[in-house]
Amino acid sequence: MTQDELKTLVGQAALQYVTPGSIVGVGTGSTVDKFIDALAASGMAIAGAVSSSVRSTERMRALGIRILEAAEVESLPVYIDGADEIDRQGHMVKGGGAALTREKIVADLAARFVCIADESKLVDVLGAFPLPVEVIPMAAAQIARRFHAIGGQATLRANCVTDNGCHILDVRGVQIRDPQAFERDVNQWPGVVTVGVFARNKAGVCLLGTSSGVRTLEF
Repeated sequence: MTQDELKTLVGQAALQYVTPGSIVGVGTGSTVDKFIDALAASGMAIAGAVSSSVRSTERMRALGIRILEAAEVESLPVYIDGADEIDRQGHMVKGGGAALTREKIVADLAARFVCIADESKLVDVLGAFPLPVEVIPMAAAQIARRFHAIGGQATLRANCVTDNGCHILDVRGVQIRDPQAFERDVNQWPGVVTVGVFARNKAGVCLLGTSSGVRTLEF
């Protein structure tokens, strides 16, 4: 089974976590695109969606799904999004699509985070995937030096401006053995908008696409 087929499989499987008539939190990325397509094709009537990116907003609007701003809702029953890495406790690295800050904002509104991913994303220790960090542009070099001091190599993502008008540093060479502490500490560095470790807003469920079908991990 191809990676694209696995993404389609988990995108469809995520529909079981959507309650008809509810407002759904929707993330960003190629796997989420499959979920958006499955949701539109299902004909399920939902009250609308809160989107974490311009990309997802445009895709949903084109398919007739009503978009609500995060400020219009107080809570969401579920947030559905992918991950660049996920460990066996549900902590994730996200931000490959440069939408990590908005993804965290929408995830924080949700009672449950459902992660949809293929089996290549499951890891024992986070950090093999370059860690995205959204930064205020003037602080990029300063933050890169701070990562260098703890053994990381931070490079500015080329031609990337986030939906918030900020830049992304991709950090290689760090092993994140305590995701909660790492997220808390890096988020306090001046100039960091957010780090792409999702520990406070970790997954409650992961739908993992495997060659033998969808495997459900509960955290």
